[in-house]
Amino acid sequence: MDQRRDEPGLRSESVRRANLSSIARELHNTGPLSRSELGARTGLTRSTIRALIGEFAAAGLVSEVGSTSLGTPGRPSVVVTPNGARPTALALEIAVDSIAGAVVGFGGEIRQLRRIERPRGELSLEQTVTDLAALARQLDGFHTRRGDVIGVGVAIVGVVRHSDGLVSLAPNLGWHDVALGQALRQVIGAFVPLSVANEADLGALAETRRGGARGCANVIFISGEVGVGGGLIVDGRPMAGAAGYGGEVGHMPINPEGATCHCGSTGCWETEIGEDALLVKAGRERGGGRSAMDALLRDARAGDATALAALDHIARWLGLGLAGLVNLLNPQRIVLGGRFGRLFPFVVDTIGRQLDRYALDAPRRLVTVVPAELGEDAGLLGAAELAFEPFLSDPATWLKPRSSTLPALASA
Repeated sequence: MDQRRDEPGLRSESVRRANLSSIARELHNTGPLSRSELGARTGLTRSTIRALIGEFAAAGLVSEVGSTSLGTPGRPSVVVTPNGARPTALALEIAVDSIAGAVVGFGGEIRQLRRIERPRGELSLEQTVTDLAALARQLDGFHTRRGDVIGVGVAIVGVVRHSDGLVSLAPNLGWHDVALGQALRQVIGAFVPLSVANEADLGALAETRRGGARGCANVIFISGEVGVGGGLIVDGRPMAGAAGYGGEVGHMPINPEGATCHCGSTGCWETEIGEDALLVKAGRERGGGRSAMDALLRDARAGDATALAALDHIARWLGLGLAGLVNLLNPQRIVLGGRFGRLFPFVVDTIGRQLDRYALDAPRRLVTVVPAELGEDAGLLGAAELAFEPFLSDPATWLKPRSSTLPALASA
């Protein structure tokens, strides 16, 4: 809303910064908007919109690219378009069997993306950081225009302390109390903020802003390849807990008589719906990876009874756990990503029946289950959103020319 100077505790500069933030968020989340649309979305007056867009344009962060008729009397409104080349975010991702990097521009445009497969196993912190630094050097948008980078966001399949990027546990990587944030800052440098978060938490953020849960304020995101990750959006905000450890739904104890989990506990949800659980139930070798999952899905599409029975078994456990989360959180949308997005056509009906059976009627009627729209890149795109957050909260510091002659990446 258009905040006024006479509101208690707000000075003129604070109002300006808040209004700049409102405009930046609308452009970043929605893309090109007319001045009239920006006014309607933010509640700002026409003169305020004109003045503040002028600041963004003078700094090269937006362009005004002609006009559009809104079908109403009066002069057509100028369309404001975010500059996808400035500012940008560097997004990095550490998965069980791959790493990825992307340069993402203001407005959510992916400028460049590269994913590299790595062998599964316990890869050391040192090797992982070396690989990530080498990958970052291959991204032209980062290497040649570092002065336009607003921040670095890192997604990892592990339990992360937000304050410093310590990975307290990444069982499928074999990591315990690993100082990932510190190691990456030493290699990439501290020229911009660097933040580390759980991959599924960031996937939830990305799907809420740009994917299958867009427009929803209460979302459950369930993803995973080897293990199971979950991200929760509550009242429009990520639910991270006191230190960032919240949302580890894959390690909810769900079957006291179940198998031992990689985390050291017994009967975690991951042991019932993870990749190995599905492969074993289908009579296949555990640890088969993407190729084994591809083969299982081919068999399921061909009508193989054993493959279909294994998928139905997983779907029953998946639906049972989701019913508990629905009763606890009352979400509008459940988004299934990663491996579960690929399984969606085979599991959605069974999940629905489990929700009908175990979820309370009132929250059950309000929730829908959908596949992720961003695919395997959801966590990576969420990392970009994490990196953009300081800019979106206070874009005023960027409304000035910035140097692009920053030092090169340090050697790993």
